[in-house]
Amino acid sequence: MGVHGMRGGRGGGMADYVEEQKRRGRKTDARTVRRVIEAFKPYKFQVFLVLTAILATTLLGLVNPLLIQRIFDDAIGKGNLSLLIIYVIIMFITPIISGFIGVWQSYLNNTIGQSVMRDFRNRLYTHLQNMSLSFFTSTRTGEIQSRLSNDVGGVQGVVTNTATSIVSNISTALSTVIAMFIISPLLTLVSLGLLPLFLWFTYRVGNVRRATSKETQKSMASLTAMMQETLSVSGILLMKTFGRQEHARDQFEQENQKLANLEVRQQLIGRWFFMFIGTFFSVIPAIVYLIAGAQIINHAPIFGGYMTLGTIVTFTTLQSRIFFPIGQLLSVQVDVQGALALFDRIFEYLDMPIEIKDKPNALKLQAEQIRGEVAFDHVAFAYKRDSSHSVLKDEAAKDEQEAERLAIVKNEDEELRPALKDVSFTIKPGQLAALVGPSGAGKTTMTYMVPRLYEVDSGTVSIDGYDVKDLALTSLSELIGMVTQETYLFHASIRENLLYARQDATDEEMIAAAKAAAIHERITELEDGYDTVVGERGYKLSGGEKQRIAIARVILKNPRILILDEATSALDTHSERLIQAALEPLMKGRTTLAIAHRLSTILAADVILVVNKGEIVERGTHQELLELGGLYARLYQEQFSQVALEEISAD
Repeated sequence: MGVHGMRGGRGGGMADYVEEQKRRGRKTDARTVRRVIEAFKPYKFQVFLVLTAILATTLLGLVNPLLIQRIFDDAIGKGNLSLLIIYVIIMFITPIISGFIGVWQSYLNNTIGQSVMRDFRNRLYTHLQNMSLSFFTSTRTGEIQSRLSNDVGGVQGVVTNTATSIVSNISTALSTVIAMFIISPLLTLVSLGLLPLFLWFTYRVGNVRRATSKETQKSMASLTAMMQETLSVSGILLMKTFGRQEHARDQFEQENQKLANLEVRQQLIGRWFFMFIGTFFSVIPAIVYLIAGAQIINHAPIFGGYMTLGTIVTFTTLQSRIFFPIGQLLSVQVDVQGALALFDRIFEYLDMPIEIKDKPNALKLQAEQIRGEVAFDHVAFAYKRDSSHSVLKDEAAKDEQEAERLAIVKNEDEELRPALKDVSFTIKPGQLAALVGPSGAGKTTMTYMVPRLYEVDSGTVSIDGYDVKDLALTSLSELIGMVTQETYLFHASIRENLLYARQDATDEEMIAAAKAAAIHERITELEDGYDTVVGERGYKLSGGEKQRIAIARVILKNPRILILDEATSALDTHSERLIQAALEPLMKGRTTLAIAHRLSTILAADVILVVNKGEIVERGTHQELLELGGLYARLYQEQFSQVALEEISAD
């Protein structure tokens, strides 16, 4: 599924890309090979050394077979013991020198190969980092991990050894064929006459192997995604609470069996063919012995020349030397086809368009240069998707975000209903703007437009009059802080999670931020204090503790603009009140755009924006909107009046 399930961003770039590839029906072999070769360019000097080593070992490999003829015909045949000793010494020294060169070549092979693999992983990771949020909400995490680990890991053997193996085997085969042809053209033709047919069959087998390899990697990616989803803390908790262990186990076993079958099929493809080739190569020497032996016995010349025992032994030695590289080349061709399938998947990700990126000479503003005015000017946005593929949501996606996406449906013209329609408002520096509306109305989408997590389709989002498209993304991330209801903490210490906001912050600044978020005392009660490891996604902490650490992290960042989803409905009253107390210093003096769930936040807002079906249908203060008697008044009666009584009683 992966890239085909992506949607979002400006103009549906990924969907357009997929459609373009389908339309063109391109054959990627030549282009893929060219791009793989380009990956070796930074290491061209090391590659030159490897080629030199291959040439040296190839030439050295011819020495001993050719010496055999001299030993039989010149040394033994003529009774020359001194010459025999010289030839034997050379035959001892040659493989030793070749062996040393081979070890050095192997070191270079692995150094180059691992460097190329490292570069591929770095490029892929960097490219994925730059993808828009819509890609990650539409692609399973396990699918992404599979591309980085399984696919890149799957080409390791080809990158590390196969390229040099091909060059080595080709040079060995060519040099050996030339030597064989010089000795006996007829026997050479007999030995290699069926080679073109074998090459054609190998090409066909390789194509089947490539298709199977692609299917195998898809199955492996699906299995990886399944493991990531079901064996994460969230997944295992959901599975246990719903008693779905057996169902998950059955699904895993089915996919695992499918993968096992594909792996077996992939390994067996062409085995009968290669068995036939091996058998043929094994009986060819017998045919050579028959032809050459008959010539010697009958004293009949072949092509005007006579064969000797030394010639026969030398030719069959060369013949055995050529069968291995030819067999390797035929087998490698099949393996390369399988590896090309993996390279196709890697390049498929690297070719995905980055939909949200910096303009040339994008502005880089410091926080002290910004007053904090946020303005939307006739903003419109619609989620795009490839209608031929289903979309899988990330398990960590927020409920609000999910509701908005589920609300996006096709109309009669087969186009998606906009998530935002002609949205315009201005929040002055230091003001608190509360976004209120039913679930799926577009509130989260609206907040994601400010830091350019999504790109507007039309209209402008600006900060202090600067279009956010003109600002560098790194600058935007420094100016804006976000606190969401889905708190994410790394599997690291509390200290590391807090310093993620500012690596250069001092312990005093970190503790001050924790105190402002009303979490310092709780941290000091833990056995390891700020060095306490919070576990995956912070599951060793309560929901309220995680939320307050997230707030402390943003306080430490000290952004000029704050985007806040303060959902606390899942927390107990005590934790909720602590978080509310932590939010007050966070919002003080900052321009705040808050998806409001608490009546106290709504009442404190300088302006309330009521959102419904992607539009701002009402705006004003709490009292003004109540008097208007519209959607806000109805929401207040349905949702907030009871909350007001609870807050009053709690106070």
